[in-house]
Amino acid sequence: MIQEISPTQTYPLRHQVLWPDKPVEFVKVPDDEQGIHLGYFLDEKLVSVISLFVDEHKIARFRKFATHPDFQRKGIGSQLLKATFERAQSAGASTLWCDARLDAQPFYERFGMKPEGEIFHKGAIPYVKMSTTL
Repeated sequence: MIQEISPTQTYPLRHQVLWPDKPVEFVKVPDDEQGIHLGYFLDEKLVSVISLFVDEHKIARFRKFATHPDFQRKGIGSQLLKATFERAQSAGASTLWCDARLDAQPFYERFGMKPEGEIFHKGAIPYVKMSTTL
């Protein structure tokens, strides 16, 4: 079941999945309070999170997309990303983008997202900007 959650509910999963070797503060986003945070619950356990931000120009960005390792490759992240696309569209966004870990590029391409620009790094991890028109 997908439902809207608070920013603080996203932090444990963001931390565990994305940056376990960094302090929990590292996974917080300065504008978290302005975001729409969605969580996927399985038997009342939060197993996947994503945060959506829509700016004043109706450009949407999702960040901190994390699925617990025990629940990856089961379609949960795909369902959550689809719900994020729908939420961005209902907010009137014309474009949706993210900074994707390079190893996740094929996953985002399945949703029609395309890479833009050069590969860059956050720490040792390579990323690429991915975007799509809604």
